[in-house]
Amino acid sequence: MELPKVRHTAGKSLDYQQVSAAIVTLQAELLGRGEAGDLFGWERGQHLQGILGNLDQTSGGQDLYASVEEKAAHLFYFVIKDHPFSDGNKRIGAFLFVLYLRENNLLDQSRLNDNGLVALALLIAESDPKQKDLLVRLVMNLL
Repeated sequence: MELPKVRHTAGKSLDYQQVSAAIVTLQAELLGRGEAGDLFGWERGQHLQGILGNLDQTSGGQDLYASVEEKAAHLFYFVIKDHPFSDGNKRIGAFLFVLYLRENNLLDQSRLNDNGLVALALLIAESDPKQKDLLVRLVMNLL
């Protein structure tokens, strides 16, 4: 699968403190509705901070992930596959994916609906790690 021809230059990064606060709010809402357990959103070490830092990596002065779509797709994939939380990795991955798109003014342009987002999260979760590049390109093409 090819990369999409139209991509948006990488914009705003997600700040770790902002993301942590958003996850705490999500956790409280889900706990209040009985849709999450006590372990939901508990970060393992500094794993999430590492994922966020990876999105802003450079090589030879160039962004490793050069577009908003590429960073969003990798964020989604890494949170689901790397399990930075004790519980809720798929929901938090989808949440951060949407948050990142919103922060970079691409959420309204996205062609993904709620059902598509759930299907992608489950597909990523069940995928073989060898399929990472294919899944990242799939997510990018759906944006």
